[in-house]
Amino acid sequence: MKNGYQKTIYACFLAYIVQAIVNNFVPLLFLTFQDTYGIPLSKITMLVTINFGLQLLVDLGSVGFVDKIGYRASMVIAHVFAAAGLGLLALLPDLLPDPFMGILLSVILYAIGGGLLEVLVSPVVEACPSDHKEQTMSLLHSFYCWGHVGVVLVSTVFFRTLGIGNWKALAVIWAILPLLNAFIFTKVPMASLIEEGEKGLSIKDLAGMKLFWVFMLMMMCAGASEQAVSQWASTFAEKGLGVSKTVGDLAGPLAFAVLMGSARAFYGKYGEKIDLDKFMAASCLLCVGTYLCISLVPSPVIGLAGCAVCGLSVGIMWPGTFSKAAASIPRGGTALFALMALAGDLGCSGGPTVVGMVSSYFGEDLKKGILAGVLFPAFLLLGIGLCRRCMRGTPEK
Repeated sequence: MKNGYQKTIYACFLAYIVQAIVNNFVPLLFLTFQDTYGIPLSKITMLVTINFGLQLLVDLGSVGFVDKIGYRASMVIAHVFAAAGLGLLALLPDLLPDPFMGILLSVILYAIGGGLLEVLVSPVVEACPSDHKEQTMSLLHSFYCWGHVGVVLVSTVFFRTLGIGNWKALAVIWAILPLLNAFIFTKVPMASLIEEGEKGLSIKDLAGMKLFWVFMLMMMCAGASEQAVSQWASTFAEKGLGVSKTVGDLAGPLAFAVLMGSARAFYGKYGEKIDLDKFMAASCLLCVGTYLCISLVPSPVIGLAGCAVCGLSVGIMWPGTFSKAAASIPRGGTALFALMALAGDLGCSGGPTVVGMVSSYFGEDLKKGILAGVLFPAFLLLGIGLCRRCMRGTPEK
C-alpha cells in the first residue's frame, strides 16, 4: 500500500465497527429502558425508526456538503457525533425531566454520525491506492459484521458479569472508540476520489444514466435480501424452536452475522482469483435456496440452519454492488456513494417490512413472509444481468 494508506484503510475498518455499535447497542437495552424509565414499547419502537430514518436523510443531505468541507473533516465530524450520542446516552436520561427525550436526543446525535459514516467510509477506501479494490471493499464491509458480533458478545458478557444496571458505564466505554478513531482520521493520509482536474457527477447527471438505476435496484435488493431474514431470525428461532431469547439471538442473528462476515472476509482474501459477477450470481442463487429452505422445509432446525446460511449468501451483495458501481461510474464521486447508501438503506428497511406485512396477511405466518422475500435476491440476479448488458456500451451512458 502506497504512502501509508494502509493506516487509512485500518481506520475505515474501525469506522465500520463504530457504525455497528451505533446500530446494535441500544436495541439490547430496550427492555431495560422500559423497566427503568417506564417507557412504553410504542415509544421505544420510535427509536429504531428515527435512527434509520435520520440516517436516510443524512445519506441524501451529505451530497451538498461533504465535497465542500472535505472527507477528512467529514470523517472526524461523523465520529464525534457518534461518540457524543453514545456518551450522552449515559447522562441525558437522568438529567432531563423526560428520560425518553434524553434517549431520543442521544439517538439523534449518533444517527447523524452513523449516516455520515455509511456515506463516507466506502469512498474513502475506494480512493486509497490499491491493486485489489474489490477485495478490499469486501473485507471492509466484513468489519460491520464483526462489529455487530462483538457488540452482542461483549455487551452480553458485560451484563452477565457486572449486571444490566451498569449499562451506562458500557455506553461510555463504547463511546471511547469513535473518539479515538476521530483522532486517527486527523493524522492518516486521505486520497481524492476524483482525479485532479475532473469534476464529480451531479445527481442530475447520474439520474440520466441507465446503469445508475440498475445499480440503485441492485443496492435496494442487496439491503432487502440481507435484512429481510436478519431482522426476523431471532423471532423465527424462538417461534420455530421454542428456545429462549438468548439462545434465539445466538442461533439466529449472531450466526447470520458471523457467516455474512465470513463471506466478505473470504472474498477479501481470495477475490483476485474469483470473478465478482459469477460470485454474486452464485450468492443470489444460494440466497434464493435459503429463503425456500426457511419457508418450505417443515423442519425448524433445517429452517434455522437456512437462516444462518442466508448470512453467507448475502455477504458479497452490498460490497460487491458498491465495487461494481465505483468501477463502472468512475466520476460518480460523493453523489454516487451517497445515493447508493440511500438505496441500500431503503432496502434494509423495506425488506423486513414486506416480510412482516405478508406474514400478518397470512395470520402471522412468518414462513409465508420470508417466501415472499425470495423476490429480492431474484431481482438482484436480474440486476447483475442488466448491468452486464449495459456495460457492453460506454459505462457512463
